Amino acid sequence: MTITDWTERFHGTSRLPKPVRERLRTAARILCFPKGAQVFGPDNVPDSLLFLYHGRVRVSQRSASGREIVLYRVEAGESCVLTTACMLAEEAYNAEGIAETDVVAVVLPKLSFDRLASEEDAFRQFVFEAYSRRLIDLLRVVDDVAFGHLDVRLAERLLVLAEGGDEIRATHQQLASELGTAREVITRILQDFQKREMISQSRGRITLTDKPALERQAQGV
Repeated sequence: MTITDWTERFHGTSRLPKPVRERLRTAARILCFPKGAQVFGPDNVPDSLLFLYHGRVRVSQRSASGREIVLYRVEAGESCVLTTACMLAEEAYNAEGIAETDVVAVVLPKLSFDRLASEEDAFRQFVFEAYSRRLIDLLRVVDDVAFGHLDVRLAERLLVLAEGGDEIRATHQQLASELGTAREVITRILQDFQKREMISQSRGRITLTDKPALERQAQGV
């Protein structure tokens, strides 16, 4: 992939004055990760801010017992709030970022980040707006896990993962990780959805056969 000016890709950096954008391009590095690669992992202390130029990264956390929960996804054109938080606090990641597609990322060293954040209002606003949005997303995850009905959450997640289509390639274990629950629970709910003819299943594949019914389920109706 040829990148001429990565600062155009991000709303906050595209609004910066030309000299500042040139400083960004000089200081930053471009990194590529194949699908399935670890972009960052536990116990690593980030020394750079990560901007996702292309692709999608799934950020998840694993408990001591081995259960995994997906916290959020970083989409192209966004920065990673966990990287920002750990970099500012100079603490190691407590989660893992996996490339769900081939990924192209821009990394900005902490020293350059510190200078820009102190000197440029537009850049600082861009970073902390993204930070605030992700904190809200994480609070929703906590609320869903603590108080949400799993059948409602699963219906909603199936619709999201389908990305407007009718088919999802995912195992029951992967869906369990999405929702922070056990595989057996997901299997039971999917079997119920299938009996109600909302979905059909084959190995590693789920077809949404009645999306309006799933949408009603996702709304708790």
